[in-house]
Amino acid sequence: MNKAPVNNLVNLSDKPGGTAETTKNPAKRRALTEKTMSWVFFGCALASATAVVTICLFLFVNGFPAIGKIGVPEFLLGMRWKPSQNVFGIFPMIIGSIYVTAGAVIIGVPIGILTAVFLAHYCPKKLYGFIKPAVDLLAGIPSVVYGFFGLMVIVPVMQSVFGSGGKGILTASILLGIMILPTVISTAESAIRAVPPYYYEGSLALGATKERSIFRAVFPAAKSGILSGVILGVGRAIGETMAVVMVAGNQAVMPESITSGVRTMTTNIVLEMGYAAELHREALIATAVVLFVFILIINLCFSAIKLGGKR
Repeated sequence: MNKAPVNNLVNLSDKPGGTAETTKNPAKRRALTEKTMSWVFFGCALASATAVVTICLFLFVNGFPAIGKIGVPEFLLGMRWKPSQNVFGIFPMIIGSIYVTAGAVIIGVPIGILTAVFLAHYCPKKLYGFIKPAVDLLAGIPSVVYGFFGLMVIVPVMQSVFGSGGKGILTASILLGIMILPTVISTAESAIRAVPPYYYEGSLALGATKERSIFRAVFPAAKSGILSGVILGVGRAIGETMAVVMVAGNQAVMPESITSGVRTMTTNIVLEMGYAAELHREALIATAVVLFVFILIINLCFSAIKLGGKR
């Protein structure tokens, strides 16, 4: 009489729908889910890599033949851009892009990094709740709105201060310096906050001032993230088009001063691509190739700096 219940329990556990099978199914489902998601993630990564490769192939396949037809020295070092005469020299636009980007970095990067320090170490909580959303809002403003602001506000100020037309390198640099602020601030603040607190606290315990602790203890540890913000800011500045079109003057000549009008490589492409054809169109694509190489060189330089800092 006492053995029957035991036998029944054993028989129940041996059935296909018993407890052992029930415990195996969740493990199988979990393994299947993980494998499926790994393939999904791989597909997304592959799509991103494919997009980059496709863009590069398009630029190089369509741009290099034009450079070959025009001639490398004539194209890169030529001082005149006259599509009606089949003269395509982009050296003034290369210099213009460098000047405008350098000016934006000089203006925007120090302000952005110091603002990040303030938000991370000095800003009261109530004030932080106002400043941080305002900084994030800067990143969401369209480029054409920035350009309109520069045209209506910065250009008249430049006219009254320097007595010139108002559109030029300095105006474009100030505007781009404002535009890169949210990128630099957000990235630098995240990097500073990611530093372990004992770096800062240990420096204070050794007798260093608050400012010295930030710049001598926290900054070296956060250098990689801060440089990443600078790289993103430089990429935003050198690739900006719409705002620069409205305030730079768009003169395809060598600038004589910081108030002179200038044409960057991006503005040259957007101004003429709508009606360009044949060699003219290929020359504009070749200009995009040069711009792409510039951005690649900038990224490689900053990567080398970061690696040198780690060593």
